[in-house]
Amino acid sequence: MSVANRYSRLLLLLALTLTTSGCVNQTIKSTTVPDVNTSAREVPEALLLDVGISIFDPGLDDADEDELVYPEVRRAEARYMPYILLESIQSSAAWGAVRVIPSDQQVMDIVVAGTIVSSSGEELELKIIARDARGEVWLDKGYRSKASKYSYGATTRARIDPFQAIYNRIANDLLEQLLKRNTEELAAIRTVNELRFARSMSPDAFDGHLSEDGDGTYSITRLPANNDPMLERVRKIRERDHLFIDTMQEYYSAFNGQMSAPYQEWRKLSYTEAIALQELRAEATRKLITGAALVIAGIAAGASNDSSINSASTVAILGGGSIFKSGMDARTESEIHVQALEELGLSLEAEIAPQIIELEDRTVTLTGNVQDQFDQWRDLLRQLYEAEVGALEPLPTPVGS
Repeated sequence: MSVANRYSRLLLLLALTLTTSGCVNQTIKSTTVPDVNTSAREVPEALLLDVGISIFDPGLDDADEDELVYPEVRRAEARYMPYILLESIQSSAAWGAVRVIPSDQQVMDIVVAGTIVSSSGEELELKIIARDARGEVWLDKGYRSKASKYSYGATTRARIDPFQAIYNRIANDLLEQLLKRNTEELAAIRTVNELRFARSMSPDAFDGHLSEDGDGTYSITRLPANNDPMLERVRKIRERDHLFIDTMQEYYSAFNGQMSAPYQEWRKLSYTEAIALQELRAEATRKLITGAALVIAGIAAGASNDSSINSASTVAILGGGSIFKSGMDARTESEIHVQALEELGLSLEAEIAPQIIELEDRTVTLTGNVQDQFDQWRDLLRQLYEAEVGALEPLPTPVGS
């Protein structure tokens, strides 16, 4: 085969590559959202387990280098997502109180902890671990979902979260684990929960009632008497703790209400930007490869003594250079989209700043973020408990009596 023929075939192949390797739209057309299951089993109210959903780990330390992550947005999501999960779990009508809590170190019947593995308007991936008060693991599972292109329509956004499927699946998996436990186990979980809280208030008085294994699981060693005055004080303190956490739910609800509109708009734009970014990068890569190949082919053909091939060589080099430059321009345009996402993240950060909670029925004011206030509250609880128990301590025996 002559050099001219080989060169012609090369140009034809490159032309076909340029024509057939166009961008492919891979957007999801629809997403199935499972219903939240409910339980037909009758459980006495005293055995309904309370659920605490801790603020998620934003996952900033393990974020993928290729993922566009905005730290302040991710931290806001870590406070926003637990409340959406709370609403799904409540829908199953199989639990006692379901609350968002500042930390997974809070003692509850069931504690659900989550880590945001990745999050964008297009895709969400969570890692969920749920344990009962005994330390037994109920869930240790990853959840991933992609948003539908219709998730961000005006009517859909007002009705359902783009990633509602994930929250409903978690709620259903948690319910499935609950139905595997009998009433004796539920009672044991409630008791261990109470004893762990009591021990956190007074380690000396309640340490002997529980044993802890090396794997972090708890078992009951002995039970205090139901009329134990110190246990009664613990129960009163616990009621105050629940009231405080319930007050915090108002904060989380208000926070989500304020965040919902700008966050959903950000996710909508993030979704659009992510799809555009993928297409631009694919186009840029295609043009860079094709342009470089044409330049190389033109240089190789330029070595020929055939004037017609030399002319084609010049055209190929110029055309390849033009396509290569076009690819670089597309890369530059993609960076503009990245900057747009950063600006969106900064604007969202300004709209979802944490609020300060003040307890009007107390003589103290808790300041700082939610975790700071919670830590201050736990210190105050211990002071209240010590004051309550101090009244029970017998007076010292007079000398000589």
